Amino acid sequence: MKTPAKFKEYIWLVNVIRNAGSISFAEIQEKWLETEMSGGVELARSTFNRHKDAIEDIFGIYIDCNRRNGYRYSIGNEEVFADSSVQNWMLSTLSVNNTLSESLSLQDRILLEQVHTKPELFSTIVDAMRRSLCITITYRRYAAEAQLATFAPYCVKLFKSRWYVLGYFDRVGYGGGKGFFALYSFDRILDIEITDQKFVMDNEFSAKHYFSEHYGVLTAADVPVERIVLRAYSYERYYLRDLPIHPSQREIEKGDDYSDFELYMRPTIDFVGHLMSRGINLKVLAPASLAAQVADYHLQAAQLYKK
Repeated sequence: MKTPAKFKEYIWLVNVIRNAGSISFAEIQEKWLETEMSGGVELARSTFNRHKDAIEDIFGIYIDCNRRNGYRYSIGNEEVFADSSVQNWMLSTLSVNNTLSESLSLQDRILLEQVHTKPELFSTIVDAMRRSLCITITYRRYAAEAQLATFAPYCVKLFKSRWYVLGYFDRVGYGGGKGFFALYSFDRILDIEITDQKFVMDNEFSAKHYFSEHYGVLTAADVPVERIVLRAYSYERYYLRDLPIHPSQREIEKGDDYSDFELYMRPTIDFVGHLMSRGINLKVLAPASLAAQVADYHLQAAQLYKK
């Protein structure tokens, strides 16, 4: 059996077990025979066990068997399916890829969004992260000359169709001294090289925590965390319920044609830009300073259209 076919089976099996919550092997077998992948042939118990082991090894997803409840299977570490987890992203992407590969006749009716990156660039950076080696990049910022930068790649992040690498610069030496972070967009990296310079990553560093108080990829320690209240009008309130702006978001009030949402985060400039992009459908109620900033930017934007 070819590897792509095996991956389809892995993804199918995870989705079946996860959607069921708890399922017996007989029930899995029944669902398996309903698929085209089966070819009308039952899933052997030995194949099922090998799939379980491969899924844990490749995706880090553990399929648990509850022997006390009639040998029923469930996901043993459901926490890996957090919204921004690697496992969730991988399974979602591979599931979509499988569907697309089986639907080439519909390619003119399936429109995708361009992700700005180069596969070889991504693999090089991840390889350096895995081996704890610094990288040297040639980087060109907007309206600036290209420059060299050597740093320890701490993490990568995807945001709005762009990949970014967070680099740590250690002024004392790459063994754990104090330094600073800088963010680089993949699409502006002109060249990259893995050095032989080892680095020791700070054990207390958490990529998720580093960005947790911000909207996207722009971080600013000098911008304090604030309680932000947004009023969403009309259909915008439904969008915010389905796609929260920030993990801290919660709905605190409902009106006839609006809903108020509360967030705790640092209102950086990219967050302000997002608020402006929602136009008349979103209003800042608090803090007053953020409301004034957004209002001022809207007035400045309106001036561009005056003759």
